[in-house]
Amino acid sequence: MGNTERSLSELTEYLDAELIGDAEHRISGIADLQCASTSELSFVNQESYLQYLPQSATGAVILNADFADKYAGNKLVVANTYLAYAKVSALFESLSELPVGIHPTAVVASSANIASNAAIGAHCVIGEQAHIASGVRLYSGVSVGDRASIDSNTLVHPNVVVYHGVSIGKNCVIHSGTVIGSDGFGFAPSRDGWTKIHQLGGVIIGDKVEVGSNCSIDRGALGNTVIADGVIIDNLVHIAHNVKIGKRSAIAGCVGIAGSAIIGENCTVAGAVAINGHISIADNSHFHGGTIVTKGNTEAGVFASTPPMQDVKKWRRNSVRYTQLDEMSNRIKQLEKQLKSLLPAEPEEK
Repeated sequence: MGNTERSLSELTEYLDAELIGDAEHRISGIADLQCASTSELSFVNQESYLQYLPQSATGAVILNADFADKYAGNKLVVANTYLAYAKVSALFESLSELPVGIHPTAVVASSANIASNAAIGAHCVIGEQAHIASGVRLYSGVSVGDRASIDSNTLVHPNVVVYHGVSIGKNCVIHSGTVIGSDGFGFAPSRDGWTKIHQLGGVIIGDKVEVGSNCSIDRGALGNTVIADGVIIDNLVHIAHNVKIGKRSAIAGCVGIAGSAIIGENCTVAGAVAINGHISIADNSHFHGGTIVTKGNTEAGVFASTPPMQDVKKWRRNSVRYTQLDEMSNRIKQLEKQLKSLLPAEPEEK
């Protein structure tokens, strides 16, 4: 919606909030409480941030009813402060607008189908029979392969590579450096080394998907890799061939998902989680950071693995003991047998 000033009355209507304060006060941006100016808006969604309110110069604060009496200045009272912050952030987006049309330095195949109101930036390359729909924005250096399709109002940031045959839905955001449709890791061993298995499938990305920067989403070996509607993916995530991710799931940074894994709907996968291939994860499953997922699950739940951080000397001792677990288990079994032989026999039932 652009980086323009808004009055508090406009923001109140936009957020369906309760305004307490000066309805005509103008807001030109958003900042945190500690450094906000009188023309900027802040928000408080945790009690720990209330300590910054008395010294803050902010023009207004978004907060909930429980915190409303903690601040005497302009305030917008809402039920969900974090959601309100997310919505209002769209009003002050600072990304430069890309002019509609095709930049003179772009290279576009003659058979490509590009909507008249799409925006194609400098040095973009669009392949044969590619389809670029209404309202799509491709910033500089984007490469779109043959027969690839990008649906309406999707935003692709600079230097993204969309391989041949990839399909991206409506209202998506793809961040810089991401590669969609590269070959999956498929090789057959032979006496002469590795023989490449050519990846003949594609990638299908649904609507309202956001993919962070420097991600790799591999094409399927035969079928497709599928990212369903509403999925959000952080930076530096690898999604291998034929993975399927269900609607509205969230994947945090540095996650690796091996081939043919199936992630259900409404799942959350925290940072640095490793998910094995050829397993299925139930809907509404949630994984803590660093979890190593070696097998699937059929019921929703919260899962974690790996030990917490500890002093390095203690970690070394525990690491040695970990390698001794099998030996300890066998010794315990032997001791149980010895103890059982020393105990008096249980009387037989009459």
